[in-house]
Formats: sequence, structure tokens, C-alpha cells
Amino acid sequence: MNNKTLKSAELKQTKKRILILSVLEKASSALTAEEIAEITSQDIKMSISTIYRALNALAEKNVVTKTLYQDGKTYYEINNHTHKHTLICTLCNEKVPINTCPLEALEDHLSQETGYTITGHSLEFFGVCPKCSIVKDEK
Repeated sequence: MNNKTLKSAELKQTKKRILILSVLEKASSALTAEEIAEITSQDIKMSISTIYRALNALAEKNVVTKTLYQDGKTYYEINNHTHKHTLICTLCNEKVPINTCPLEALEDHLSQETGYTITGHSLEFFGVCPKCSIVKDEK
């Protein structure tokens, strides 16, 4: 998939980009550039700036999504072009997928009202998970 993905995005197929995509494909959740650097360091030596450049190129071509979380870090994940929403704990960064979409009706309404063809949306809720709430209350 990596070679086809890069080719269809009109990006050069380098070992580093292929490795970065492979790491993101195997990840169970979004990763920071630093986490990617730690994982890839076993295979190929590349600087953090190289990883950031590759991730930015991939994000510009919509191969990966780039999201700034409330912890101030930017997270990257493969853009599967699927509809998803997430609940994120602001203390431990646990991510829980939300399986329903409360925005479909709003999206239709906005499209009719503005004439826009809406191509997608993103929704993240932030809070404190039950485990962190217990720890927080014990302090």
C-alpha cells in the first residue's frame, strides 16, 4: 500500500517515507513525530527534522492527518478517509472512538444553507477518563 499511496499522491517513494507510513499503518492510535522517530530508529537513521518534513509532505497530500491535541503536541495518523470522532483524556491521552455522528444533520443543513459541498469534518471531545478521575479525586 505504501508505494501505491505515495505514487497516487505524487510523492517520491523513499525508504524513509515508506517506513514512516508503515509505522503509522501499524499504530493503534495517532503518533507524534518523536514517537515515530523512536520506532524508526531501529531500522533507519533519520533526524527528527527529516521526519517532520516527510510528515508535512504527507499531510499536504492528505496521506496522513495532522492534529494538534490539547497537550500541545501534534499527532499524525494514516488518513483512511473514513468518518470518525474521538474522545480524548486530557491527562493520560487515552483515545476512545465515538461510533455515532451527531453532525450529519448539521452538515446537511450547512450545505443547503451555504451552497457548500461539504467534503468532511473532524470532531474531538476532550475530558478526563474514569481512571484519571479516580486518581485525581484520591489526591
